[in-house]
Amino acid sequence: MEKIIIDNQTLKRTIRRLSYEIIEKNKNIKDVCLIGIKNKGIVLANLIQENIKQIEGITLKTGSIDITPYRDDIDSNVDKEINKETVPFIVKDQVVILIDDVFFTGRTVRAAMDAMIDLGRPRRIELLVLVDRGHRELPIRANYIGKNIPTSIEESIKVHLTDLSEEDKVTLLK
Repeated sequence: MEKIIIDNQTLKRTIRRLSYEIIEKNKNIKDVCLIGIKNKGIVLANLIQENIKQIEGITLKTGSIDITPYRDDIDSNVDKEINKETVPFIVKDQVVILIDDVFFTGRTVRAAMDAMIDLGRPRRIELLVLVDRGHRELPIRANYIGKNIPTSIEESIKVHLTDLSEEDKVTLLK
Protein backbone atom coordinates (compact mmCIF):
# COMPACT_ATOMS: atom_id res chain seq x y z
CA MET A 1 0.00 0.00 0.00
CA GLU A 2 1.31 3.43 -0.98
CA LYS A 3 0.19 6.66 0.68
CA ILE A 4 1.21 10.17 -0.44
CA ILE A 5 2.65 11.98 2.58
CA ILE A 6 4.06 15.02 0.78
CA ASP A 7 2.29 16.14 -2.37
CA ASN A 8 3.85 18.25 -5.10
CA GLN A 9 2.79 21.67 -3.77
CA THR A 10 3.88 20.82 -0.22
CA LEU A 11 7.19 19.53 -1.58
CA LYS A 12 7.83 22.85 -3.35
CA ARG A 13 7.00 24.81 -0.16
CA THR A 14 9.17 22.54 1.98
CA ILE A 15 12.22 22.95 -0.26
CA ARG A 16 11.65 26.71 -0.35
CA ARG A 17 11.44 26.80 3.48
CA LEU A 18 14.65 24.77 3.81
CA SER A 19 16.38 27.25 1.48
CA TYR A 20 15.27 30.16 3.69
CA GLU A 21 16.46 28.33 6.81
CA ILE A 22 19.95 27.98 5.29
CA ILE A 23 20.02 31.70 4.49
CA GLU A 24 18.80 32.67 7.97
CA LYS A 25 21.29 30.45 9.81
CA ASN A 26 24.32 31.43 7.73
CA LYS A 27 25.03 35.16 7.86
CA ASN A 28 27.92 34.81 5.42
CA ILE A 29 26.11 32.69 2.86
CA LYS A 30 29.07 32.88 0.45
CA ASP A 31 31.01 30.50 2.75
CA VAL A 32 28.34 27.81 2.36
CA CYS A 33 28.57 24.95 -0.11
CA LEU A 34 25.97 22.29 -0.81
CA ILE A 35 26.95 18.65 -1.23
CA GLY A 36 24.27 16.24 -2.40
CA ILE A 37 24.57 12.61 -1.41
CA LYS A 38 24.12 10.43 -4.49
CA ASN A 39 21.32 10.11 -5.91
CA LYS A 40 18.32 12.09 -4.68
CA GLY A 41 20.46 14.34 -2.48
CA ILE A 42 22.07 15.69 -5.65
CA VAL A 43 18.72 16.70 -7.12
CA LEU A 44 17.68 18.28 -3.81
CA ALA A 45 20.98 20.19 -3.53
CA ASN A 46 20.50 21.62 -7.03
CA LEU A 47 16.93 22.69 -6.26
CA ILE A 48 18.08 24.42 -3.07
CA GLN A 49 20.94 26.09 -4.92
CA GLU A 50 18.45 27.46 -7.45
CA ASN A 51 16.11 28.70 -4.70
CA ILE A 52 18.94 30.52 -2.91
CA LYS A 53 20.03 32.04 -6.20
CA GLN A 54 16.48 33.36 -6.77
CA ILE A 55 16.20 34.68 -3.20
CA GLU A 56 19.70 36.11 -2.63
CA GLY A 57 21.17 36.42 -6.13
CA ILE A 58 24.11 34.20 -5.07
CA THR A 59 25.03 30.89 -6.68
CA LEU A 60 26.38 28.58 -3.98
CA LYS A 61 29.08 26.07 -4.82
CA THR A 62 27.36 22.72 -5.26
CA GLY A 63 28.82 19.26 -5.62
CA SER A 64 27.95 15.63 -5.05
CA ILE A 65 29.48 12.67 -3.30
CA ASP A 66 29.26 8.94 -3.78
CA ILE A 67 29.44 7.21 -0.40
CA THR A 68 29.83 3.70 -1.85
CA PRO A 69 33.54 3.37 -0.94
CA TYR A 70 32.80 4.54 2.62
CA ARG A 71 29.90 2.23 3.47
CA ASP A 72 30.44 -0.20 6.33
CA ASP A 73 27.92 -2.76 5.12
CA ILE A 74 29.26 -3.64 1.66
CA ASP A 75 32.60 -4.20 -0.02
CA SER A 76 33.19 -1.88 -2.96
CA ASN A 77 35.59 -1.52 -5.86
CA VAL A 78 34.75 2.19 -6.23
CA ASP A 79 37.85 4.35 -5.69
CA LYS A 80 37.59 7.05 -3.03
CA GLU A 81 39.12 9.49 -5.51
CA ILE A 82 35.80 9.61 -7.39
CA ASN A 83 34.53 12.43 -5.15
CA LYS A 84 37.40 14.75 -6.10
CA GLU A 85 35.78 14.98 -9.53
CA THR A 86 32.26 15.69 -8.28
CA VAL A 87 33.30 18.26 -5.66
CA PRO A 88 35.31 20.61 -7.93
CA PHE A 89 36.12 23.18 -5.23
CA ILE A 90 38.00 23.39 -1.95
CA VAL A 91 35.92 22.54 1.12
CA LYS A 92 38.57 23.66 3.61
CA ASP A 93 37.15 26.36 5.91
CA GLN A 94 33.74 26.18 4.22
CA VAL A 95 30.39 25.43 5.83
CA VAL A 96 29.45 22.19 4.11
CA ILE A 97 25.79 21.24 4.09
CA LEU A 98 25.35 17.56 3.29
CA ILE A 99 21.98 16.97 1.65
CA ASP A 100 20.01 13.73 1.48
CA ASP A 101 16.42 12.78 0.79
CA VAL A 102 15.63 10.32 3.61
CA PHE A 103 17.36 10.15 7.01
CA PHE A 104 17.09 6.70 8.54
CA THR A 105 19.80 4.88 10.53
CA GLY A 106 22.49 7.55 10.11
CA ARG A 107 24.95 5.21 8.40
CA THR A 108 24.72 7.03 5.06
CA VAL A 109 25.47 10.33 6.78
CA ARG A 110 28.43 8.81 8.66
CA ALA A 111 29.85 7.59 5.36
CA ALA A 112 29.24 11.02 3.79
CA MET A 113 31.11 12.76 6.63
CA ASP A 114 34.06 10.39 6.14
CA ALA A 115 34.05 11.26 2.43
CA MET A 116 33.99 15.00 3.23
CA ILE A 117 36.95 14.74 5.59
CA ASP A 118 38.93 13.02 2.83
CA LEU A 119 38.31 16.11 0.67
CA GLY A 120 39.53 18.61 3.26
CA ARG A 121 38.66 20.02 6.67
CA PRO A 122 35.46 22.06 6.48
CA ARG A 123 34.83 24.74 9.10
CA ARG A 124 31.56 22.97 9.89
CA ILE A 125 29.49 20.12 8.47
CA GLU A 126 25.72 20.42 8.66
CA LEU A 127 23.00 18.05 7.51
CA LEU A 128 19.82 18.79 5.58
CA VAL A 129 17.26 16.05 4.99
CA LEU A 130 13.94 16.16 3.23
CA VAL A 131 12.41 13.44 5.44
CA ASP A 132 13.54 12.18 8.85
CA ARG A 133 11.91 8.82 9.50
CA GLY A 134 13.70 7.94 12.74
CA HIS A 135 15.34 4.62 13.70
CA ARG A 136 18.83 6.05 14.26
CA GLU A 137 21.67 3.60 14.87
CA LEU A 138 24.28 6.35 15.26
CA PRO A 139 24.16 9.56 17.33
CA ILE A 140 23.62 11.90 14.38
CA ARG A 141 20.94 14.55 13.97
CA ALA A 142 19.95 16.85 11.13
CA ASN A 143 20.30 20.65 11.24
CA TYR A 144 17.54 21.17 8.67
CA ILE A 145 14.55 18.84 8.36
CA GLY A 146 11.83 19.11 5.74
CA LYS A 147 9.40 16.82 7.55
CA ASN A 148 9.57 14.36 10.43
CA ILE A 149 7.66 11.22 9.51
CA PRO A 150 7.84 8.53 12.20
CA THR A 151 7.70 5.12 10.56
CA SER A 152 7.74 1.50 11.62
CA ILE A 153 10.82 -0.48 10.69
CA GLU A 154 8.74 -2.40 8.11
CA GLU A 155 7.64 0.76 6.30
CA SER A 156 9.73 2.70 3.81
CA ILE A 157 9.75 6.16 2.31
CA LYS A 158 9.94 6.69 -1.44
CA VAL A 159 10.96 10.10 -2.75
CA HIS A 160 10.18 10.92 -6.36
CA LEU A 161 12.13 14.10 -7.05
CA THR A 162 13.23 15.52 -10.38
CA ASP A 163 12.57 19.17 -11.17
CA LEU A 164 9.47 19.71 -9.00
CA SER A 165 7.22 18.70 -11.86
CA GLU A 166 3.71 17.46 -11.15
CA GLU A 167 4.86 13.85 -10.57
CA ASP A 168 7.25 14.75 -7.74
CA LYS A 169 6.06 13.59 -4.31
CA VAL A 170 6.98 11.59 -1.23
CA THR A 171 5.11 8.39 -0.41
CA LEU A 172 4.98 5.95 2.48
CA LEU A 173 5.10 2.28 1.53
CA LYS A 174 3.65 -0.27 3.93
